Amino acid sequence: MVWLDAAGKALTDYDRPSVAVDVAVLTVQGDELAVLVVKSERGLALPGTFLHRGETLADAASRALQTKAGIRGLAFHQLGMYDAPSRDDRGWVLSMAHGAAAMRRHLPDDALLVTIAGESPSDDLAFDHNNMVSQAVQDIRVRYSNSPDPDRLLGDQFTLLELRRLHEAIFGATLVKDTFRRRFIGALEGTGERAASDTGRPAELFRVRR
Repeated sequence: MVWLDAAGKALTDYDRPSVAVDVAVLTVQGDELAVLVVKSERGLALPGTFLHRGETLADAASRALQTKAGIRGLAFHQLGMYDAPSRDDRGWVLSMAHGAAAMRRHLPDDALLVTIAGESPSDDLAFDHNNMVSQAVQDIRVRYSNSPDPDRLLGDQFTLLELRRLHEAIFGATLVKDTFRRRFIGALEGTGERAASDTGRPAELFRVRR
């Protein structure tokens, strides 16, 4: 039995776009926010791929990270669908953009990173990937406005100075020490330990309150 819609058309009567996924992986390198990119025929681009038959979007995103960037087991989430008809000159291609964040040491040593200037990559990326990166940057900034370290970019424990420097890198701005402490101290708990220090009094170590 063939399903027909109200216009008397079957599904096969409609044009079908190709579906792709792209993943913006953000990290902090030194004191700067950066995004992982790969080399493609169109220049620098986000790791991405076309959806295969029988795959979910998450399956395809995982495969793109593994095959294009050598990354396994990284958590990511959907940012939004990019559907401009002219976004890809190869044809009608929809792409689901995904966002992720990872410690620099959890990325391959030879990972190619582009720093973030404002909300955009400092180098121009292929297709509409600049817009995807901007959306990923906005997304991580919203999440870090509401939580000290939701992506655990500092690991299990950290000093307040390390946490503030992380936020300064993510937001691209200098933050007032006392104001920052008041903003997040209620979401933290002391570990009872102190960081190793060669000079001065070792700083107290904190973790995100469970």
